[in-house]
Amino acid sequence: MLVLPDGEPESTRGPSRRAHLAALPLGRALARGGRSDGLVVLPVHYRSRGWNGTDAGPAADADWALAEVTRRYGDIPVCLAGHGLGARAALRSAGHPAVTSVLAMAPWLPRQRAEEPPEPVKQLVGRQVLIVHGTNDERADPDLSYRLAERAKKANRDTCRFEVHTDGNALRQHHAEVLALAVDFVRGSLFPHPYARPIADALAAPPPLGLRMPLAAGFGKSLRH
Repeated sequence: MLVLPDGEPESTRGPSRRAHLAALPLGRALARGGRSDGLVVLPVHYRSRGWNGTDAGPAADADWALAEVTRRYGDIPVCLAGHGLGARAALRSAGHPAVTSVLAMAPWLPRQRAEEPPEPVKQLVGRQVLIVHGTNDERADPDLSYRLAERAKKANRDTCRFEVHTDGNALRQHHAEVLALAVDFVRGSLFPHPYARPIADALAAPPPLGLRMPLAAGFGKSLRH
């Protein structure tokens, strides 16, 4: 499991300690939830916090981390989990052969200009993909993640998206439910565990239902019911 912190669209500054600390709760929740399965959770430290156009710094660092995981651990399945720019990096680097699933939380995506190609989705084919986004996110536009999910679903049916109503970019208002959703998805995509019913339903549902699935209050207290 590789956890990719948030970054900045444009910056030459070094990695953000604040973004790294903000990613720790997710990493800890995943480590606890997957401990019995032998899940290894590793944070990725960027060389620079900036995406910086075609440089795609966080994605390049994710590619390097995937190569290191393969070198150290061999042929094992990997899930990429990221927040904000880290979520964009996770989606972008999903084409690596080791990647089996992607968890993209509040992904920051650019508005497409007429002269620019759209954000790629072909690399998501064959992967389990879960996007989570707060409907009141003022930093990363939830409408853009929905549009990406629509295109991804056409290329890869194993794509779903959950909406966290009234929540913002940090997904703090329903933090417990978001973490429970993340843990259930990661355990189901990396290990032989069935998904909770809401995730299974979201993956099976056609657009727009499976891409606007509301995250219910209390998710995680009785996952299999």
